[in-house]
This record gives sequence, C-alpha cells and structure tokens, in this order.
Amino acid sequence: MRDRSPTAKLFIAGLVGLALLIPMIMVYGLVSDRQEQARVAQDAITAGAGGAQTISGPVLAIPFRSEQEVQTVVDGQTVTRPRTVRSEIFLFPQTHDLTTTLEPELKRKAIYETVTYLAKMEGKARFELPDDLARYGVKREQLLIEEAEVRFSTFDPRGLRSAADVRAGGKHVDLTPGKGGAQGGGGFHGPVQWSGTSALTVDYAYVLRGSRALALTPQGGETRWTVRSPWQHPGFGGGFLPDESEIGPDGFSALWTIGNLALGQGMMSMTDNPSAQPPVPQAEYRGAEMAEAEIGLATINLVEPADIYAQVDRSVKYGFLFIGFTFLAFLLFDVVGGARVAAAEYLLTGAGLVLFFVLLLAFAEITGFALAYVIASAAIIGLLTAYSAAVLGGWKRAGFIGGLLTLLYGGLYVLLSLEEASLIVGALAMFFALASVMYATRNLDWSTAVRREEGEGTFAP
Repeated sequence: MRDRSPTAKLFIAGLVGLALLIPMIMVYGLVSDRQEQARVAQDAITAGAGGAQTISGPVLAIPFRSEQEVQTVVDGQTVTRPRTVRSEIFLFPQTHDLTTTLEPELKRKAIYETVTYLAKMEGKARFELPDDLARYGVKREQLLIEEAEVRFSTFDPRGLRSAADVRAGGKHVDLTPGKGGAQGGGGFHGPVQWSGTSALTVDYAYVLRGSRALALTPQGGETRWTVRSPWQHPGFGGGFLPDESEIGPDGFSALWTIGNLALGQGMMSMTDNPSAQPPVPQAEYRGAEMAEAEIGLATINLVEPADIYAQVDRSVKYGFLFIGFTFLAFLLFDVVGGARVAAAEYLLTGAGLVLFFVLLLAFAEITGFALAYVIASAAIIGLLTAYSAAVLGGWKRAGFIGGLLTLLYGGLYVLLSLEEASLIVGALAMFFALASVMYATRNLDWSTAVRREEGEGTFAP
C-alpha cells in the first residue's frame, strides 16, 4: 500500500496545528474573562472598605481679598468698575514628616480574595508664610489669616475610620468633612488660630482603610514618609521611589525623602492640586496610563504573589510549543518509526493539550496554581499516554510520549518560576529540540512516498 510522502504528513500535521490556534485563542479569552470577573469580585469585596487610596495634606487654605476691574453696561455704555473678590491661596508645609503603619488583611468572597489594609497615619507639618508674598500675586495685608483652614485630602473618604486628631500650634482643631481637594476629592478640614508672624506646627493622626495600593501626594518643602508593614510583597511605583527600603520575612519598611526641587512647585499656589486619581494597582498597569496617573505620587502596592491569572496567562502563551513538540514526536514515529498517525488523531491529541490549560485555570481558582498544575498535567499526561498506546501501536512508544509530556510540563513550570531567565532557558530548549529533530531526520527523503505492507508499522523506534 502506497503511503503519503513525509512532506505531505508534515503539511497535514501543520494544518491541524494551525487549526488548534482557534481553541487556544478561545482559552486565552477565557483567562481574560475570568480575570475580569475576579477584578469585579475584588471591587465588591473592597466596596465597604475603600479602594486604592491617595492621600495629601496637610495644607493651609488662606482666604484673601483682591480688587478686580469688571466691565458692565450702563445706559448702553461699557463702564469699568472695581470689585472686591474673595479667593483662596494654599500654603504648603516647609517640612512634613509622616509615619504610616500598614496592617494588611486578606478578605475572601466565594473563590476570590483580595488584600485590604488599615493605615495608621501620624504626622507633623510646619508652616511659615514666605517673605516674598508678592511673587505669588498677593500682599500680606490682603490675607485673612484669622479665617485660615487646615485641609487633608483622601481619595475615598469611606475609608476614614474613627475620629481624626489634629492639633495646630498645640490647640485641638474641630474637624468637618469635605474640602479635601480643589478637584472635589474627599477629606476633612478645620479652622486654625494663627497670626502668621511665626511658624505654625500641625500634629495629626488618623486611620484610613483601603485596598491593594496606597499613595502619597508630596507637597511643600521637604516630605519624609516612613512606612512599615508586615506584608512581605510590596511593590513601589509612581513618580518617586523610596530612598531606603528593606524587605524580609517579617515585612517591609521604606523611607521617602522628597524635596521641593523634585516637585517643581512653589510653597504657595492658587490651587491645592492633589491627585484626582487613585493609584493604579500594580496588576493593572498599562504603561502610559500608569505614568500619567502616578507621575506625582509615591505609591505602595500590596502585591499578591500568587496571582493565578497572570500565571495561567503566561502558561497559555507557551501552549503552541506543547502542540508543536508533541506533533513532532508523532510525526517522527510516523515517518521514521513506521507508525501511521491520521489527521483526526493529531486533532484529538491537540484537543487534549488545549484542555490542559482549561483544567489548570479551573483548578487554580480553587486550589492555587501549584497544586492545580500538578493535577491538570497528571490528568493530561495519563490521558495522552494511554491514547498514544493505541495510535502508535505499543506502550513503549506511548511511554516515550508520556516522558516527553512530563518533560514539557516540568520545563514549563521551571520557565514560569524563573521569570527573568525564562527567555534564554526557553530559547536554548528550543535549540536543542530542533537539533534533535534534525538529527533524527537526517537520512529521511522528504519528497518520496513510501510503500508499506498491511500490518507493517508496529515496530519500536
């Protein structure tokens, strides 16, 4: 019986492999869909606790009066008249020392979980009126110092817990919600008693609940922010990275020292100018989006190291290599070893390889990635090894396929663990695999069809 040429068999195997790209793309879409569902569930978990928080302040809001000329129409003629206008100018602290203690907590809903935190803030800020007020467009006699307010900004005021304690010049400040930012952010404020002739010290403490990320908008002369937490997996981002950081089994600590020159702003401004956006959690970074949203922030992300969707997503990207290596083994058994492999058998084998990623995703949501990987790979290796015994005509060849799959799944797990070195290790593995195929087919005539008797093709390779 005349058989197809090796080139024709290679072409058929390639067509089946290309057809399997469709379910692989569907699996990739399934991972993205489940990841989005997890994100919705995480948002529901954190709905009552507050989302990613951005804090700023304290700043002093000082009212002032200025004379402006306005034009009005009187008896058909345009008349210019002076008018007194009330505005606000914002004074930023000369120095600001803030200590934050982050207490993380994992919260679950069904199979989903996310990290929330309780941030205990304790800080001290010192304010001084600059001598050169004229450069800011205002004179000393225009200021209504007796009506000055101290203001704090939080992006999500739902996260404020208990009563904040603020003291200005040693005197307790009666606080009122709101006025947390020029762009409508939440927060709290209160009146201060200050003459403006000497420095004003503001001591404060409050507790803020949030989730996944915390960011500070530095303002004024020099900002020193010290953060401590038992969380072992912090991610530092935004426009300012910590000057010092220490990460260990007991958690992390970090220190930011940010000066006025780095901020590019004066000590007074006509706008409070806090960040209008929360920090972007590290898992949701989108390049330019992160840069635009966080350029003026110092950000801490409480990274969840076992992000199963990111791990499964990386696994799926290697899916076509699994199909390619397995099909190459079948093809070699066909053209070199004498076994006959039909297109439908390639298709069923490929379907099993694609099913691995669905099983991995399904089990990972329940058991975690590592155990799910063992379960899914063991199931698919067992299934395809048993099927290969029938397709290739013997358990010896099926054992080779089982060993190949074990090597592939083990290699993929190593690649997922290496991260930085995964590219070079994967490239070297593909090089040696290609060299092995070239060596096995070095004497094969790809253009000539072979004649095979009935029953032939059951011998071992």
